[in-house]
Amino acid sequence: MTMNAIIWPEGYIPGFTENYVSNEVIVAGLSAAEIWPLLSTPALWPTYYANSANVRFYDDKGPVLAVGDRFYFETFGFPVEAQCNEYVSPADGQPGRVAWHGWAGEEGTEGRLDVHHAWLVEDLEGGRVRILTQETQKGKPAEELHNAKPNPMINGHQEWLDGLVAAARANQGAK
Repeated sequence: MTMNAIIWPEGYIPGFTENYVSNEVIVAGLSAAEIWPLLSTPALWPTYYANSANVRFYDDKGPVLAVGDRFYFETFGFPVEAQCNEYVSPADGQPGRVAWHGWAGEEGTEGRLDVHHAWLVEDLEGGRVRILTQETQKGKPAEELHNAKPNPMINGHQEWLDGLVAAARANQGAK
């Protein structure tokens, strides 16, 4: 069986940035269609992931992400400006893909952080779903996050995945 991979933009290829994290879960009894609305609607993130807050879109966009949409949220103590640069809903035989470029701090300063955060959601045989999230980060804050032990990005993204799965299961029970 072949599984799909994240598509990386130039300048954000893992191994060539100050920080890279990868988290993945594969769970039975859920589908990409059940996960997708919780992930593609940023206003829902704080309902299942405590490390996200104050989500808002710009230019009367939203509530669901789309390529080119600008949005804002707070996470890991950073006020993140972001722009969605990949969005493909899951379909039969095709994984869902969503990614954004996020940034915090003034461009050209030591406090600047730039990230590419990507998600892949795909159905696997046997009634399973795979959720993969990977992020590359550039800048001095990324270097500090990389050196922190335990790694707050690995742990935070795992909480995001676990919350996403729990929320999807709760939605199944509410039907």
